[in-house]
Amino acid sequence: MEKSLKSIASNYGLYLGAILALLTVVAYAVSLDLLTNMWYGIFILIVIIVLGIISVAKTKQLQNGYASFKEAFTSYFFTVLIGLVISTFVSYLLFNFIDTDAAEVLKEKTIEKTIEMLEGFNTPSDAIAKSVEQIESQNQYSLGNIAKGLAGYLVFFSIIGLIVAAAMKKSNPDTE
Repeated sequence: MEKSLKSIASNYGLYLGAILALLTVVAYAVSLDLLTNMWYGIFILIVIIVLGIISVAKTKQLQNGYASFKEAFTSYFFTVLIGLVISTFVSYLLFNFIDTDAAEVLKEKTIEKTIEMLEGFNTPSDAIAKSVEQIESQNQYSLGNIAKGLAGYLVFFSIIGLIVAAAMKKSNPDTE
C-alpha cells in the first residue's frame, strides 16, 4: 500500500509541477503583469490545493475508501512538494538564465503593485519608501530567496494539508 501512495503522490506531483511550470511560462510569454496579478495568484493557489485533494482522494480510492490521517497528509504533502519544487526550478531557470531582464521588469512591477497596495491602506510615505528600498535591494530570484519562498509555501500548504487530511481521513474498521 505504501508504494502505491507514493506512486499516486509522485504522479500528481509531476502533474502539478507541469501545470505550474506551464502556467509560469504562458504568463511569461503573454504578459509579465500576470505574474503580479492577485487573481492569477489565487488561481495558482486553487490549482495547488485541488491537485493535493485529488491526490488524497485517489489514495483513498486505491485503499477501498479508507485512508488514515497520516496517509492522507502524506499524499497531499508529497504532491504539493513535488509540484512546487518543479515550478520553483522552472522559475529559477527562467529568470536567472533564460531572461534575466524579465526578472528586473518583474521587480519593477512588484514595486508598483506594492506602492499601489500600501497607498490603498493609507500607509505613511516613509514606510512605503522603506518597503520599496527593501524590494530594490533584493534579488527575488536568487537561490536563497527562492529557497525561502519555497519553504514558506510548504509551511502554508502544509497547514492546508493538515486540514484536508483531517477532513478526508477515514479509518478502516477492520484494522482497528
